[in-house]
Amino acid sequence: MAKQLEVDLVGTDGTIWSGAARSLSAPASDGEIGILPGHTPVLSVLGRGSLRVTVEGSGGGSALSWVVEGGFLSVDDDQVTVVVDGVDDSATTPAA
Repeated sequence: MAKQLEVDLVGTDGTIWSGAARSLSAPASDGEIGILPGHTPVLSVLGRGSLRVTVEGSGGGSALSWVVEGGFLSVDDDQVTVVVDGVDDSATTPAA
């Protein structure tokens, strides 16, 4: 099993964030979805809510967070592509 995910977060204006991650949590239309390395392939519609990515780093990693306005998420072979309709820039901050 792979130890990390390769994540691409894309909006209407292009790439918002891209990089390696340990995990990802997203607001699926039917509830929160969590993705870890080795996850089965999935395609999910997203609703409005918080998208959180835990990235690799010294000392155990850090978390990033965006409030997304819907879109979809695709997972296949530890490659995660998140395409969002919009990002609420006023709510976009690193997670504490």
